Amino acid sequence: MTSIRSVSIVVPSEPTPSGLLRLPETDQVAQWTHAPLIYIYRAKSNNSTIPFSFEAMKNSLSRALIHFYPLAGRLHWIEGGRLELDCNAMGVQLLEAYSKAELDELGDFAPTDAVRDLVPKVDYTTPIEEWPLLLVQVTRFRCGGLCVGVAISHTMVDGRSATHLINSWAKLSRGYDLEDVDMPFLDRTVLRSSEPVKTPRFDHVEYTTKPPVLIGRTDANEERKKETSATLLKLTREQVEVLKKRANQDVVGVTTKRPYSRYEAIAGHMWRCACKVRAVDSHNSQSTRARLGVDIRNRLKPSLPERYFGNAISTTVTPICLYEELLSRPLSYSAGKLREAIERMDDEYIRSALDFISSQKDVSGLRSSFHIQGFSDGPFLGNPNISLGSWIGLPFYDADFGWGKPIYVGPGLLNMDGKSFIMPSPTADGSIIIALRLQTQYMDSFKKIFYEDISASLAKL
Repeated sequence: MTSIRSVSIVVPSEPTPSGLLRLPETDQVAQWTHAPLIYIYRAKSNNSTIPFSFEAMKNSLSRALIHFYPLAGRLHWIEGGRLELDCNAMGVQLLEAYSKAELDELGDFAPTDAVRDLVPKVDYTTPIEEWPLLLVQVTRFRCGGLCVGVAISHTMVDGRSATHLINSWAKLSRGYDLEDVDMPFLDRTVLRSSEPVKTPRFDHVEYTTKPPVLIGRTDANEERKKETSATLLKLTREQVEVLKKRANQDVVGVTTKRPYSRYEAIAGHMWRCACKVRAVDSHNSQSTRARLGVDIRNRLKPSLPERYFGNAISTTVTPICLYEELLSRPLSYSAGKLREAIERMDDEYIRSALDFISSQKDVSGLRSSFHIQGFSDGPFLGNPNISLGSWIGLPFYDADFGWGKPIYVGPGLLNMDGKSFIMPSPTADGSIIIALRLQTQYMDSFKKIFYEDISASLAKL
């Protein structure tokens, strides 16, 4: 349905610094694959077309790469399963595509197979030295709408850095120059472990322990093989407030310094719903764990420089809980377990984690959750566990290339059971969108319980 019209390699429009760049520990344990994002733009009226110029997009991207030049380089493997960046200005890939479909045929843009076609493909069978670190596919639809599909190396950036790049490129595309406040901070040495490396001060269970498997199983291979489905869940501002109020009203035997956030309330609700539907085929004594990523920019002392460009996300995990604990206790219990995982991430713990990663002879086993459908290496996140990513604070909808703000931004792929992202909605009214992949056998029940539970709480208010 989607045909590629042209493929271009875009290099910085001016000379940029060259040489090898050592990457810090947070980059080393990030996925070496490319994170997929889609930005959807609709024509302003029926029978109209977005005034799109592929050459203008190419030229503005070339200008952006002057300032974000590490993305024009190439990675290569070094000892211990680690990666190093060669700032060689080999460029990024920009594809022009056309789809015979209309945007409305993609429904709500959930990360299905049709949506995956809007994201550039990377041939991971070729040597890593040949992979562009940024690939962009601009797809025009029959209706006149556009999709900017992005595949960006997760070794190089986290969500905040990715949006920094895209929004800066969009600003240049609109005809503006980048100002000092737009400039990325490129010195990654500020996030390296101490030298000499210190002995880790904590156990770092996020790296040293495997997630639970189903009772009676020794591994998760059978679960990996089961069919999964992706969906989008939508919460109005009122529904979000209901969950927050419920989490903070039901605080029993939990000491909180501040009210639970909307992320903690929503993610806690999702975790409980996943346990409830999975318990149909399991036992209430089944153990489970949630995994999440924490932005450490302002958790370090001193904080990282503003506009730090790289990976400043650290993985954390909740304590292992039982289904019966999560389901028999109020929402504050699951929210509290998530907070426990988040608040562990202070300066001392993060510095210890950097030292732990640095002390490993081989870091390959610390990476997980690759952006490849069905990829089986690393610990399995799915049944009975869940991954609860937060994109709530990312400025996705500032990406105006001159056609107005996108009508939707979200993942182009969710690669495994239990993976989810909690995201802002385009309306900027406090509503939330959740992208979720779950085993197909549980998806309908999950949706039903997810909304019924909120409606029941709303009726009590």
